[in-house]
Amino acid sequence: MSQARPLSLLPSAELIRRYDANGPRYTSYPTAMQFTPAHGADDHAAAARRSAVAIGAPLSLYVHVPFCESPCFYCGCNRIITRDHRLGAAYVERLLAEAALQAALFPGRPTVEQLHFGGGTPTFLSIEQLERLLAGLDRHFHLARDAGREFSIEIDPRSISPAALADLACLGFNRASFGIQDFDPAVQDAVNRRQTYAEVAAVIDAARAAGFESLSADLIYGLPKQSVEGFSRTLDQVIALRPDRISTYSYAHVPDRFKAQRQIDTADLPDSATKLALLNLSIERLLAAGYQYIGMDHFALPQDELARALRDGSLQRNFQGYATRAGLDLIGLGVSAISSIGDSHGQNARTLAQWNAAIDAGQLAIDRGLQLDAEDRLRRDVIATLMCNGRLRFAEIEAVHAIDFRRKFAAELARLQPMVDDGLLTIDEEGITVSATGRYLLRAIAMPFDAYLPTTEAVATAAPRYSRLI
Repeated sequence: MSQARPLSLLPSAELIRRYDANGPRYTSYPTAMQFTPAHGADDHAAAARRSAVAIGAPLSLYVHVPFCESPCFYCGCNRIITRDHRLGAAYVERLLAEAALQAALFPGRPTVEQLHFGGGTPTFLSIEQLERLLAGLDRHFHLARDAGREFSIEIDPRSISPAALADLACLGFNRASFGIQDFDPAVQDAVNRRQTYAEVAAVIDAARAAGFESLSADLIYGLPKQSVEGFSRTLDQVIALRPDRISTYSYAHVPDRFKAQRQIDTADLPDSATKLALLNLSIERLLAAGYQYIGMDHFALPQDELARALRDGSLQRNFQGYATRAGLDLIGLGVSAISSIGDSHGQNARTLAQWNAAIDAGQLAIDRGLQLDAEDRLRRDVIATLMCNGRLRFAEIEAVHAIDFRRKFAAELARLQPMVDDGLLTIDEEGITVSATGRYLLRAIAMPFDAYLPTTEAVATAAPRYSRLI
């Protein structure tokens, strides 16, 4: 996959409009919308006993820190707005208690090769609290110390000093993601998140000086007050910072689900034509700057691990988005965190009070989830292959799942035919190949294989449940 594509291969405005429905992001299949309270802590424990980790395989840990000092109006994450940092100490103690409960499900001390702190604002916790937490995680699990580990943390550039970044590196973090969204002051005022280019540049420079190996920047298009001219300046500034990865997320305005979004005046949101122009601008500018399109909203420099994983076929999707090291089971710690062990997904209680109560009672906090059946596993593999590789070979799926692909998915292949006609993919005797243009519409290509979305029309009527594809 080349690091840049001719602009003629980008989707046309007409194509984007045609396929801009509402649909899942497929960080998992089935998606979290299908989780049920019937699947709880006992099911999670049973999955752990069956897992590869139980016989010595490494695993991945996700730690959710929900606290933020102020609300960003666009945010749809599970977070708690507070300036009371005393909450952090109590939260760390409960995280350690939960880690002990999770680790007890596996013999020995499983090795953690991937560790990700998300939020909220993980750096709401002090360096001392993070140090205590990491030391405790290392007691219950074994945190890898080799250079190949992936220990990442999401950082609000407003909440950290250069010295603290050096401390994080000393604790073992070697990857960081910085929330930028937009540098335009008018946009920042509209979403209640003021930060200057100089502030962000200082912390990114400090992270590099501290030895962080991979830095990522998050942008959002479709925010209130955004314009093509203003976002063009933001892209220039972000490209000048040269992060290893850049994510350009589409803002989904769902105020009925996320109360903070009610602070946004809908009259300030860009219209569909402007939002489309913002997307095209992002793609064109990042490709021209040497970034490689990974899929969905993700771009990476050619030497980055995500780009290498795309080239060698090891790219995967998990609950944090695109990732490397396929096959690692994931343990989620903290309020609302999701675990994925083999064919079992389990999500922790989504309110702090419920999560606190479970941990204080000495119980796992998982209150809903899903056990995949054979049909789920088949469709998961098809969707993941398309989303990650852009190339699916019928024989490979048939060998694993003992099916006749064309017979099993005759209806789905028929639903893909308009996409073949539009040049998004090809279907031949060997399989499905997504075109360079089609990679920008991967969600639309995957959706026909989603048994929980029987028709495209059904997705359109379920708009509040999912974000738009563009």
